[in-house]
Amino acid sequence: MSHKVTGPSNYYIRKLIRDLWKSKIKIWRKISRKLSSPRKNRIKANLYRINKKTNKDDIIVIPGKVLGMGELEHTLTIACLEYSKSAKKKIESSGSTLVSIEELLEQNPKGSGVKVFY
Repeated sequence: MSHKVTGPSNYYIRKLIRDLWKSKIKIWRKISRKLSSPRKNRIKANLYRINKKTNKDDIIVIPGKVLGMGELEHTLTIACLEYSKSAKKKIESSGSTLVSIEELLEQNPKGSGVKVFY
């Protein structure tokens, strides 16, 4: 008997993966592939790492979870799958915006100016 390959069991994540793939835009398909991978392979990004690797007014997508260790010193727009309570509080206190990946896809269907954070 062979191993059956399955994707995420969460309905909303499966729907997001399909919507990203249907857009046929390279950056959204890249994020779709990353979200299709096993949960243990998803990104977990701390704020200090995000702060170090981004510039002011960047738009970034994190196909995983944002964690609250560290501080943000500049404003960003962050789209992510999940976030911790402390991360949300610190992001909003820095003047940055936290949105879902679905909202960013609706706002920017072409994906221009969006950076994928690994």
